[in-house]
Amino acid sequence: MPVPRLSRTPLPGIGVRYDLTTREQQLLSVVAHRDGARTLNAYRRDDPDECALSVKLTSRETEALIDALMPSHHSPNLLSTTDLGLVAERIELSSASHWNGRVLGETRMRTETGASIVAILRRSGAIPSPTPDFRLAGGDTLIVIGTREGVEGAAAILDRE
Repeated sequence: MPVPRLSRTPLPGIGVRYDLTTREQQLLSVVAHRDGARTLNAYRRDDPDECALSVKLTSRETEALIDALMPSHHSPNLLSTTDLGLVAERIELSSASHWNGRVLGETRMRTETGASIVAILRRSGAIPSPTPDFRLAGGDTLIVIGTREGVEGAAAILDRE
């Protein structure tokens, strides 16, 4: 069975769009909004530019759908950040970012927003708990956790060019 094709497209100011083409050539997309909402779209097979279904889901509705699609994903040992009023988000650092090549501590992220960068994903692998002297690079994906407002503030800081 072929591996499903999934692509990821950043949507500045909105979030990220994920497109999936199924083995039956059905195009589906999910827009992951920065506020935690998701929009699920299904496109017509005979005209992939025409949306046949679009459903906007709250973060809680999204969690319920994930449970229905993949009930084994949840472990009682995992921390559910949404139950605590926290969110975790992946934020990609652009190569044109002001922070490309600078150290993490210069962002003053935690001081300014209260949000924390708990890991950085880089082609070479994951860097858990990066220290303030960690040098950022364009293409890094930062895993940020905090309140919704804090994470949005962190995204604004990181979007600076």
